[in-house]
Amino acid sequence: MTILGLAPSLYPKAPAHFDIEKVIRPNILSLHPYRCARDDYSEGILLDANENALGHSIPRPNGDARPDTSELDPELQSTLSLDLHRYPSPRNDPIRERLASMRGLPGPEYVFLGVGSDEVIDLLMRVCVAPGREKILTTPPTYGMYAVCAQVNDVGTVKVPLELSGEFGEGGERGRFSVNVEEIKKAVDADPSIKLIMLCSPGNPTGTLISLTALQELLDYDKFKGIVVVDEAYIDFAGEGSAVPLLHDYANLCVMQTLSKSFGLAAIRLGMAFAHPALVQILMNTKAPYNISAPTASLALSALSPPAVSAMSAKVASLVAQRAVLLKGLAELAPLGLGPAIGGNHANFVVVPVLEKSGSSQPDNARAQLIYKTLAESEGVVVRYRGSEPGCAGCLRVTVGSEEENAVVLRKLREMLEKM
Repeated sequence: MTILGLAPSLYPKAPAHFDIEKVIRPNILSLHPYRCARDDYSEGILLDANENALGHSIPRPNGDARPDTSELDPELQSTLSLDLHRYPSPRNDPIRERLASMRGLPGPEYVFLGVGSDEVIDLLMRVCVAPGREKILTTPPTYGMYAVCAQVNDVGTVKVPLELSGEFGEGGERGRFSVNVEEIKKAVDADPSIKLIMLCSPGNPTGTLISLTALQELLDYDKFKGIVVVDEAYIDFAGEGSAVPLLHDYANLCVMQTLSKSFGLAAIRLGMAFAHPALVQILMNTKAPYNISAPTASLALSALSPPAVSAMSAKVASLVAQRAVLLKGLAELAPLGLGPAIGGNHANFVVVPVLEKSGSSQPDNARAQLIYKTLAESEGVVVRYRGSEPGCAGCLRVTVGSEEENAVVLRKLREMLEKM
């Protein structure tokens, strides 16, 4: 059996124990994808896709005339004057080329685009994990959509918690919220139906970067025949530690990223998977024909231009600096019953436990919930309660805001801690 659309020269060769044709569900492997109109032709008098030849009916600012965009950036001009009555590109190769170049990969064949990372998560489960029979492995506390997608797809979940005790140490191989590699290996040995290992780095809600040493140990483990998926939604805030370079040597790795966080484009819903071309081709064969809308694609292309990437990097640097300011301010609230941040602080948020008011060092879920609700409902400051997550008792997750927003949250949090 062969993967439709994949050149024989692109079949995975490493690691030796990995055979992608044994990972992908047989019905997916034999799938002949829907061939849409834009797969063949995209120019000329297009009368092949049953589109509305008269165009859309959204009123333009100047009546029937298109707005004057002559002085705008060319890519932004195209965003404001899209042919919305036409189906979008099914491949979006220019976006994929820019992403491959930015992340140091050979070409667009290593990049898959999805409607946010959530579509990528869902597709990976659909192509790799047989409903009712096979499973994924997660490492709580972690991103909740892994479990949601598993349940939707009737896929079992094996949970191997992160290390929940100890302190966070530099390097991240051991200590709080590090990956328990030996326990994952034991779980894989006990249950060969596990097809995907879902890891989040930096973790959500932990903010802790997974060490590449631990990741390579899992990729090299020859008893695991599936794919290790690393969710790097927050990687640009870590400054280092991305798993993407490992794709040069490991076909059993898939790295997810997004434009939602560091690029500040949560509203356009564009996520991506970086993976070996064989897995990318399988995902391309399985996805909906036009999963990325034309407005999303146009905005993404603009966001990946060199000036925009430079602006993104500057904003990330500013948020990282504000993260340090926020952590310092939170530490000053310790006498009022706020514990030290518990994660690695590699993302654009921090996680702090609210302690018992009596002066005890014990986290207090009830107090944390009361502060969370009062901040949101009475003070207009919305953070996230995470006290129900393993290892996060009494915890609030606070996204790093602007300098002004951070000052407000610190002031309001002080007031709440003094009162409650």
